[in-house]
Amino acid sequence: MKKILIANRGEIALRVMRTAQKMGIKTVAVFSEVDRESPHVKFADEAILLGPAPSSESYLKMDKVIEAAKQTGADGIHPGYGFLSENAVFAQMVEDNGITFIGPRPHAIKVMGNKLAAKEAVKDYDIPMVPGIEKAISYVTLAKKIALEIGFPILIKAAAGGGGKGMRVVDNLEELPEQMDRAISEAVAAFGDGAVFIEKYVGSPRHIEIQVLADNHGNIVHLFERDCSVQRRHQKVVEEAPSAILTPEIRRAMGEAAIKVAKACDYVGAGTVEFLLDEQMNFYFLEMNTRLQVEHPVTEIIAGLDLVEEQIKVARNEKLSFSQGDLTITGHALEIRVYAEDSLDNFMPSIGTLSTYTPPVGKGVRVDDGFEEGMAIPIYYDPMIAKLITYGKDRMEAIQLMIKAITDYKIEGIATTLPFGKFVCEHEAFRSGKFDTHFVKDYYSPEQLQKQYTEEKKMAALMGLKLYIENKDNLRIAKQDSSNWWKNRN
Repeated sequence: MKKILIANRGEIALRVMRTAQKMGIKTVAVFSEVDRESPHVKFADEAILLGPAPSSESYLKMDKVIEAAKQTGADGIHPGYGFLSENAVFAQMVEDNGITFIGPRPHAIKVMGNKLAAKEAVKDYDIPMVPGIEKAISYVTLAKKIALEIGFPILIKAAAGGGGKGMRVVDNLEELPEQMDRAISEAVAAFGDGAVFIEKYVGSPRHIEIQVLADNHGNIVHLFERDCSVQRRHQKVVEEAPSAILTPEIRRAMGEAAIKVAKACDYVGAGTVEFLLDEQMNFYFLEMNTRLQVEHPVTEIIAGLDLVEEQIKVARNEKLSFSQGDLTITGHALEIRVYAEDSLDNFMPSIGTLSTYTPPVGKGVRVDDGFEEGMAIPIYYDPMIAKLITYGKDRMEAIQLMIKAITDYKIEGIATTLPFGKFVCEHEAFRSGKFDTHFVKDYYSPEQLQKQYTEEKKMAALMGLKLYIENKDNLRIAKQDSSNWWKNRN
């Protein structure tokens, strides 16, 4: 593989390009009109315009992406995450055009892309699953029958869903018809597929995911876990590796279960198997993401691997150069997603220009970003600006480094989620490890964040006053009438 086209934009496009460059592989960027001056376009060896700003007219145009690969002689396509990364049709088109898709086979993407198909695929592998029905339903009468059998609360979920869309928690029978209609309507709008299913709602879960890596020669390993329990609107905002609460025994069991899931769909490449962990430390299979995850850097750090490099090697049909026994956890890593969102206004999008943009640097700090000072944040794409990652010898060191890195991260012109990230890192529930997916609901509010701001300003003022009192005798202020500067200025 001598040249790779990265079918993506922003930080993940740059991330892939840097590894390709390290491996001596040429890179091709694709871009929309609004991204013409973006860092990933400047960094690549070649760049091809796909079309107008909307992703439906640029980054999601499969034929244009493949034509760009042919035009530049790229022999591989890396999809990154989002856009076409989990599109089985696109993966098949890439293969049909004689280009290597740097990801799993189309079959695995298709099976794991539908939650019901995924459950069906793994049911013979003795993998724990949340109680519920494993087929699509559309009739309220059947839904009521299932709900009474498994007990409330229940969760209605879109079969083709993700990111919290088409998902409704139902606490009682009276709410069921309305919530089911809403879930189906939302699923149709978001995915073009109104299929929903019902499962028992796990009340206070942790969201734990296992990174897997498989080659074309039957070798599969897991690279330990990531805890992604701090979420807003069912979307992750803070991730860490390893989890603060897993025992070695549970880690081993979850890793083995993840490997079984990968085997169930003949998986190759890097993928993530997601689980829910309840209060009794029971875990349940949730879904599999057949791509590189946003939060992959925390796994890279604790495992000492470059996951993009491993993806490329697998795509080149190389065997994994290590076995499960060779892998160990070293240190602790934490990631904050830096979104162009206002933490004080219910995480509403914040659009503007980065009048100031200075990322933090230093030992134990990593920033994966795709923006530069002076750039505008486009309204057409995901609002993530960067991923801020810190790593230390233990969890507390990583947290303290993150607090400092957030303070050192200078962004002006837009609101970001950095203040929220600091709130999380300073909160006792997070620091103690005693939290779940309801962290935001249970502990966070704009008022709490504003209170933290006020207390910090008060503390700074008191410190300033203290320093003044301690040093006032040493201060010397020149008397105005003792200076001849004005008289002698000429």
